[in-house]
Amino acid sequence: MTSPPRMSPETTTGARAARSDAAPAGAAPTVDSPSHAHPHPVRDPEGRPLIGIVGAGAVGTALGVALSRGGWPITAVASRDPGRRERFRGLVPGVRAFGEANALLDDVDLVILAVPDDAIAETAAGLRLYSGQALIHTSGLLGAEVLAPAMAAGTQIGSFHPLVAFADLERAVVALHGATIAVEGDDELIALLADLAEAVGGHAVRLAPGAKAAYHAAAVLAAGGVVALLDAIAELGRVAGLDERNALAVYLPLMRQTLDNAEALGVQTALTGPFTRGDAGTLAAHLAELDHDAPGVLELYRALGRRELDLAEARGALTPEGAARLRASLAKPA
Repeated sequence: MTSPPRMSPETTTGARAARSDAAPAGAAPTVDSPSHAHPHPVRDPEGRPLIGIVGAGAVGTALGVALSRGGWPITAVASRDPGRRERFRGLVPGVRAFGEANALLDDVDLVILAVPDDAIAETAAGLRLYSGQALIHTSGLLGAEVLAPAMAAGTQIGSFHPLVAFADLERAVVALHGATIAVEGDDELIALLADLAEAVGGHAVRLAPGAKAAYHAAAVLAAGGVVALLDAIAELGRVAGLDERNALAVYLPLMRQTLDNAEALGVQTALTGPFTRGDAGTLAAHLAELDHDAPGVLELYRALGRRELDLAEARGALTPEGAARLRASLAKPA
């Protein structure tokens, strides 16, 4: 892995001159002013920026552990929760811990804001970066611009969102290997974010400006949406006499096969089942059963069925008349 560029005022001030007015009124120095220069130069022997993480929850702690294991210098953490601070210190040796975000700015060059989405804007507004520092957040929804209030002349902002479920620390750290990490922000910062992604075993994908909401909605469907679908499958399994463990044992192999088919053949070609065959009798039986024994699943089945019909029509698997007949069955009460 090549060493990332040193983030110094000399390399960033010119790129940031036009946006220095994004900092809080009266706070940002002019481009030529050294009044808010970083008090400590980069000291890492490899030239990597010293990293501070604000937020010691699931995401911040997993990233701290993964980056530290990848050889990057994690020097500080900030969290208002004393227990989380101490846990982070135990997992990442040599880290200084602070109760407030601003307290770590003197010790770091790159700040990773790993706080909930709703807290990012407020937290950023309370920070005042030194010239030459960079600030990124880990939200999948928000763009880099939410960090603008923290900026001074010669600073950079961006976002770094690992497409990983952070339900368990070690599982998340392992899952980072091979994971997609969505990055966006200032051009000068993208190469560094790609190196960070490589350090934790992932690969960076740069998102177009304004694409975060669609990207994140797809991620929610890929994670929480799949869990909701599994819950519906488990509910139907109970109707069939299977507990959750047995229902998953029965249906997960089919789901995995379908995912493999989609990856190998494409989404449209991977579609199978009664909607590709125009099997109106099967659809009617399903709807009647759901209405009687699993009404909570009925709306989901109808919504997914309409999407399957669209795919089947686009593939040419159904005649327009056959598709219309199935669509009418989905629209009316069972």
